[in-house]
Amino acid sequence: MTDQEAARRSLLELAGLLSDVFHVEELQVQESAIRFRGMLMASPETAIRVLNGRLAPLGYHPLLRSREEIVLLRAAPRRRPWLREPWPNLVLFVATMLTTLFVGALHQGVDPLQNPRNLLAGLPFAATLLAILGVHELGHYFTAKAYGIRVTLPYFIPAPIGLGTFGAFIKMKSPVTDRRALLDVGIAGPLAGLVLAIPAVLVGLRLSTIVPAEGAGVGLGTSLLFLFLQGIAVGPVPDGLDILLHPVAFAGWIGLFVTALNLLPIGQLDGGHIAYALLGRRHRQVAMGTAALLVALGIFFWQGWLVWAILAVAMGFQHPPPLDDLTPLDPRRRLLAVGAFVLLLLLITPAPFFFPEGM
Repeated sequence: MTDQEAARRSLLELAGLLSDVFHVEELQVQESAIRFRGMLMASPETAIRVLNGRLAPLGYHPLLRSREEIVLLRAAPRRRPWLREPWPNLVLFVATMLTTLFVGALHQGVDPLQNPRNLLAGLPFAATLLAILGVHELGHYFTAKAYGIRVTLPYFIPAPIGLGTFGAFIKMKSPVTDRRALLDVGIAGPLAGLVLAIPAVLVGLRLSTIVPAEGAGVGLGTSLLFLFLQGIAVGPVPDGLDILLHPVAFAGWIGLFVTALNLLPIGQLDGGHIAYALLGRRHRQVAMGTAALLVALGIFFWQGWLVWAILAVAMGFQHPPPLDDLTPLDPRRRLLAVGAFVLLLLLITPAPFFFPEGM
C-alpha cells in the first residue's frame, strides 16, 4: 500500500468515526486540521462528548463551528518537560514569597538587606497577598479539573520591586469542551480570590491609621467596591486626612486591583474567557473597544493603562473557541457573565496610583 493510499484509508476511517453523529459530504485536509462538511445529526453536546471520546486517543480534538462543519484539530504532541511539576511551581512560589516579604518589609520602613530577620516585618503583607493570588488560581484549577480539563498547577511570578509579584497563572493543557465550562473556569478565579480579598480589606482597614493627607505617601485610587468597604470599616474620612493602609489592607487592595485586571475582556484573561462564553465570535469587538478605553484611561488618568493597552494588542483580540462553539449559555450563566462585567466596573480604578501635590 502506497503512502497516498494509506493516508486516504486513514481519512476514510476518521470519517467513519463521525458517521453516526455527522453526515460527511466532503472533507479538506489542512496543515494542522481536517475539515469535514456535511450535516450534524445529533445535539452539539452529544456530538462533542461522543467524538472527543473517540478521537482524543487518536490525537484529534473535534471543533464544532456550525451544524454544517466539524474541524478535527491535531493535538500538539506532549513534550516531556525537563523538570516535572510540582518543582518549577514550588521554586517560583518560594521566590515569590521572598520577593513579597522583601517588598512588604520595605513598606514597613525596614531594610532586609541590613538584617535578614527584617523580612518577618513583611509577613502580614506577603501572606495575605499570596493567599489571595493562590486561592484565585486554585479556583480556576479545581473548576477546570471538575470539567476534565487538564491544567498545570499555579505558577507564581516573583518581582523584586513594585508589589513583589507580577501575579500568578495556570495553563490549560487540553481544549475547553463548551461555553459553559469556559465561563465557569473563567469566573471561578475572580470569585474565589474575592472571598479572601474582601475580608482582608475589611480587617486591614480596621488596623489602619488616619494620618494627614500630605504625609500619606503615594496615593492609591479607590474603586467603588473599596469605597463601600471603607465606609463599613472606617466610615467617612475628614478633609485633610487620609488612611495609611495596614499591610493586610494594602494586600487586599492589590487583590481587588488584580481581580479587575483579570476581568478585562481581552485575549485569554479571565474576562476574555467570560466574554467569549457570552458573545462567541463577537467578543473580538469587545476586546478592541476595551483596548481603546485603556488608551483613553492612560491619557487622562494613569499612564500605566497605556502599557496594558500595548499588552492587549500583543495578546491579540482573538480567543480560541471551545470544542462546542454552537451551544449558547443558559440564562443563569448569561446573567452570571453580565454580573462579572458589573463587578469589573465596581473594581476598576481609573487612577490606581498617584502622587499627592507637593511630593
